[in-house]
Amino acid sequence: MSTSMDRQPATAGTRAAPDWDLVLKRNSIERLKREKFPLDIVEEWPELAQRSYLDISEEDIVRLQWYGLYHDKPKVGTFMLRIKVPSGVLSPPQLRTIGEFSVRFGRDQAEFATRQNIQLHWITLAAMTEIFQTLNSVGLNLAGGCGDTVRNITGCPVAGLSAEELFDTRPIVEEAAGFFYGNREYSDLPRKHKITIAACPQQCNAPEINCIALVGAIREGRPGFAVRVGGGLSSTPRLSRDLGVFVEPGEAVEVLRGLLDIWKTDLKYRVSRVKARFKFLVDDYGPELLREKLEERLARKLPDFSAPQAVGQSEHVGVVPQQDGRFYVGFPVFMGRISGSQMLALADLAEREGGDIRLTRQQNFVLTGIAQSRLEAVIAEVGALGFPLDVSRLRASGIGCTGSPLCNYAVAETKGKLGEIIVRLEERFGAAAEDLKLGVDGCPHSCCNHWVSDIGLQGTTARERGAANEKIEAYEIYLRGGLGADAAIGRPILRRVPSERAADVVERLVGAYLAGRSDGESFKAWAERTPDDDLIALAGPTPAMV
Repeated sequence: MSTSMDRQPATAGTRAAPDWDLVLKRNSIERLKREKFPLDIVEEWPELAQRSYLDISEEDIVRLQWYGLYHDKPKVGTFMLRIKVPSGVLSPPQLRTIGEFSVRFGRDQAEFATRQNIQLHWITLAAMTEIFQTLNSVGLNLAGGCGDTVRNITGCPVAGLSAEELFDTRPIVEEAAGFFYGNREYSDLPRKHKITIAACPQQCNAPEINCIALVGAIREGRPGFAVRVGGGLSSTPRLSRDLGVFVEPGEAVEVLRGLLDIWKTDLKYRVSRVKARFKFLVDDYGPELLREKLEERLARKLPDFSAPQAVGQSEHVGVVPQQDGRFYVGFPVFMGRISGSQMLALADLAEREGGDIRLTRQQNFVLTGIAQSRLEAVIAEVGALGFPLDVSRLRASGIGCTGSPLCNYAVAETKGKLGEIIVRLEERFGAAAEDLKLGVDGCPHSCCNHWVSDIGLQGTTARERGAANEKIEAYEIYLRGGLGADAAIGRPILRRVPSERAADVVERLVGAYLAGRSDGESFKAWAERTPDDDLIALAGPTPAMV
């Protein structure tokens, strides 16, 4: 951990950089990390497990985040456990282990997350020593699941399998995960940090919304990466920007480390948690100065190169030939929910077929290594488990965060609302609406990307006008967002839509789009050319809210 108390050099646009005295005065989390390094909390798990939850300090509750633990709601001593899965690749023994813990400790429930994690709920500290040791024994590292760390490094779920990929990025992801996960030097960042690495032409891993994205490319016949920097959502969304360089695969970790070193040593981004994210450094420096600073650290110039655009879009759902003559099959997971019992059955099936399980950004899974002669039987068996393949693509692309009642940040229910909307659209429009991308979030953090969805819902609250003035659950509805070649941050067009009206509003908007679009026009393009007032009118009347 960096502990120098020396005054730091000023950054672009600032008169003088702060020193550690100011950082520690202003930022309670930085003080917390100095008083006891969060990764060291693992040594206290046996003792913490014997204590009443109420006797554990709030500071130690925060430190638990460094191992992927967040309070469930209500705060009564149970936690959400986030299990990191680099690039979403799980062996059958790894999935079986998670499934067993879900059954034993998590009420036989789990959820897939948009960063290719698996999340369990209702975990107690009494179970954590066993969970930690067992996950480590099967190659799953909990260090850095949350906290001021490098979070799960994402990638294309079908890396090494897809005939379309430019090259196999799994060794680079594994190298980066092996270096950063649990590395004390990079577990004391100003805030969380999100990295993605892939060579998928469709850029299914959303490089536009990551802090650093290594985007697979070919330069002069050689594989490597373009670099995008400064993406991120939450309440101040940013799309990543092209750094304008080319990086060889063998340089990838060195470049990632150099970029993180620039950020973590500039104390300007430790004074306030609100302005601590890497995207704000990119705002302040700009890609040109950031490249200059990186090349100074590397002591060499990097070749000029422009990041390629995405070629189409893909959720990697359906039956697809692998490079080796076998097949992978991507299965939709409705609302991202899966049980421990289902995970156990899938682990057994994958092991029998000689493949593995891959998690996608869209909260689905892929079974790999299936012989052609076994495809029909495997698809039927997985369908019988609760994951049929012959369903609307809305069930593969729509995503919803944990939401109420389990998440302490959420002010609205999400997964159920997503399911309600999808079923409504399926019943009314059938296949005509299948290309829509829906994202439902319970709060501004945008874990499920409402900012960059065709139709995004963000939970909020409202009060009805009149004598009752009752506080109710509601949603802001965002339009004009998207990823890929036409990436854009959406805008909240409809405000404080009551929960019971949200599905009606979405249905009306989709109906208006289908009736008024030109040939081949996307929902995003239609929403962009339709004035705000017209979109509000098309959505139909809603009760007057404050």
